[in-house]
Amino acid sequence: MATITSIREQVALYKGLKVRYRTAKGRRKVEERQGVILETYPNLFTLYVESQESKVSFSYAELLTREVELELLSGSRN
Repeated sequence: MATITSIREQVALYKGLKVRYRTAKGRRKVEERQGVILETYPNLFTLYVESQESKVSFSYAELLTREVELELLSGSRN
């Protein structure tokens, strides 16, 4: 079973790598974008989204509850 601590450690390993994230945005609306994990903090992490030229942040709890899904993209080393 995943815990917040194990999720935080896993996300820290992905820092600087390209990922695809998927999140629910209300009734039957799903946002799926690609970005690079910029920073990891004790309660959240930030992504730079190339298509929007902006940053977004998510909490580790959102990954635990599967409100947000992260997928490491192959060949994502910059």
